Amino acid sequence: MRIFQGVAELEGAVGTHLGYSGWHTITQAQINAFADATGDHQWIHIDTEKAAAGPFGTTIAHGYLTLSLLPLLVPQVYRVEGVQMAVNYGANKLRFPAPVPVDSKVRAGIELVSVAAGAAGHLVTSRVTVEREGGDKPVCVVESLTLVVA
Repeated sequence: MRIFQGVAELEGAVGTHLGYSGWHTITQAQINAFADATGDHQWIHIDTEKAAAGPFGTTIAHGYLTLSLLPLLVPQVYRVEGVQMAVNYGANKLRFPAPVPVDSKVRAGIELVSVAAGAAGHLVTSRVTVEREGGDKPVCVVESLTLVVA
């Protein structure tokens, strides 16, 4: 865990890899809850019998479920103290290069790309790479945008 004392200290880390989160296991219950929350009940996610005979041999997590884990994983890597708040601002260049089979463990690695001052605060751009334990390709790669208000 890296703790930055304010935005100025965070700016000094631009261009560096900040570290990795802990591992998080994606369960079928989590996949089913995400399907219910989003209305995406495609069989590759929730039908364990059909998915067992499908292309992945089991159910897989929704790509957007993997993305939605960033608020869980990123704070395990770093935080900025001495600010009022940090809010999700958006994302750039989102990709899901590999599937996440049920019961996989995933973690996030973070590279700090930029910190740009603006009228509302500082826009922090981070390249977040979510990897699956034992996988040969990332399962999610995204430039995550966070607005940090001092």
